[in-house]
Amino acid sequence: KYTKFSICYYRINSLDQKTSIYSRLENIAIPSGEENKTAALSYDYRLMPPENTSSTGMYYCKVKWNDIQKMGKGVFVLVRDTGYINTSYGWETLLTLTVLLAVLSITTTALLLWKRK
Repeated sequence: KYTKFSICYYRINSLDQKTSIYSRLENIAIPSGEENKTAALSYDYRLMPPENTSSTGMYYCKVKWNDIQKMGKGVFVLVRDTGYINTSYGWETLLTLTVLLAVLSITTTALLLWKRK
């Protein structure tokens, strides 16, 4: 009963539109003596590089038997244009602030010691 099933990969975009990517039918032969045992099979599918940024979205895998359907949790894929530059300046800002505070601290200490004499 469970030897015939279909595997489907699809994407859901930000507008909740479902796009089928790949599907296949499987018919697994059960070796003699292995009947009525649980089996786990792995199926990998590699996506080709997306053509444009509209490929961003949640990607899912679904397996369907006659009366059962199981769906994966999904993975979010963010696609950016070629040449995208991340504009995060966190480390540069932190380093600049640290150097500025160090210079001010040294200058203030020097002025206090000079005024004391």
